[in-house]
Amino acid sequence: MQLRFHADIHEIPAAGWDALTDDDQPFLRHAWLAALEASGCVAAATGWQAAHAALWEGERLEAAMPLYLKQHSMGEYVFDWSWAEAHARAGLEYYPKWLAAIPFTPVPGQRVLGRGAALRQALLEAVMAAARESGLSSWHLLFAAEDELAWALAAGAQRRSSVQFHWHNAGYADFEAFLAALDRDRRKKIRQERRRVREAGVQLRVLEGAAITDADWAFFTQCYLHTYAAHHSEPYLNLEFFQRIGRALAPHCVLLVAARQRRDIAASLLLRDARTLYGRYWGCLAEVSCLHFEACYYAPIEYAIQQGLARFEGGAQGEHKLARGLEPVETFSAHWLADPRFAAAVGHFLAREGQGMTRYLAELDAHNPLRRP
Repeated sequence: MQLRFHADIHEIPAAGWDALTDDDQPFLRHAWLAALEASGCVAAATGWQAAHAALWEGERLEAAMPLYLKQHSMGEYVFDWSWAEAHARAGLEYYPKWLAAIPFTPVPGQRVLGRGAALRQALLEAVMAAARESGLSSWHLLFAAEDELAWALAAGAQRRSSVQFHWHNAGYADFEAFLAALDRDRRKKIRQERRRVREAGVQLRVLEGAAITDADWAFFTQCYLHTYAAHHSEPYLNLEFFQRIGRALAPHCVLLVAARQRRDIAASLLLRDARTLYGRYWGCLAEVSCLHFEACYYAPIEYAIQQGLARFEGGAQGEHKLARGLEPVETFSAHWLADPRFAAAVGHFLAREGQGMTRYLAELDAHNPLRRP
């Protein structure tokens, strides 16, 4: 076996990469990562230098990992800014750092692909060994699968947890059946919020796959960029990226478009696989009360019920999702720091943070609006 690092995802054949996983999740696909790089969203100029790790036996790809050399900590959704600042105060360089993750995508799942668990573990351990020899500050594995987390911890990394909010389908016949499972106050609130959107004259239509045209992608991107500008933030993605995934991953794309008086005013982009719907990006050109909740939570949940999907992932952070029927789910990452002094300090921090996370999860669960038997 030979370990190689690739500065461009296109150096690895798409068919070989995709054959390493039986997971239908679109974010692990070669096409998703290729669209990020080809559109310039992921590049050395944006602080994401690709260094994808791969185990090769001759010309046969045996295992692979999306891997980057990061010049900052943006677009990760697991925050280590304070660790970087501590390194700087000590006169040490924190960046670049090694990052095994899917850029801008806090979706839990596999981060190491391979022909069996043994090869996946071998690749992860080989990458961690290379990180130790590189002289760089750290290596990070974000939103990892449970087996990957265990391998990383056994190899010297430290565990960190965070919270997301996911909706789970309990076999609901329709949206009203889902509402019936909530407590009375939350059920009433959701009905009021959906009614406000209808009374504002807003209607949503669902576009799927190849039915999403170039004009639809252009409109969605306009909404996406407008919303980032309204929050004085820099967007991570661009029209070329959205158009590329629209072509390469059409069966996974779902676009909800909101219109008022025959004029489109907002859009929400979702991705899906055979079991799960993923809430990803949103934007609007006109403010309408509760439209964000409708387009990003209620309409997606209704779509998931209609499609028989088991889960809707609402993305990172957001306690307000709890009141809308999404439940707290713990997610995990692994972190290895080269300097033993900083590794010890981070270990103490993670122990305290973990205790707080346990209490936080218990508090969230106590306020779960779903009825208990």
